[in-house]
Amino acid sequence: MGSTTDKIKGNANEAIGKAKQGIGEATGSERLQGEGVVQEVKGKGQKAMGDAKDSAKEAIDRAAAAARRAAE
Repeated sequence: MGSTTDKIKGNANEAIGKAKQGIGEATGSERLQGEGVVQEVKGKGQKAMGDAKDSAKEAIDRAAAAARRAAE
């Protein structure tokens, strides 16, 4: 999965998780609140993974550029 896909899925899971929590609070459903918390945390993890992939790609690109400059 690419970093953008991770970030999109992460945003979606965060939003759905928050919605589930709100619905759970409104209806008194602890189960739904719990599911919402888990889904929100999953979304945050997915977004962090997307950010990490971006950072790794940027570091690789910088290293490759430096290697090209050194070879010239």
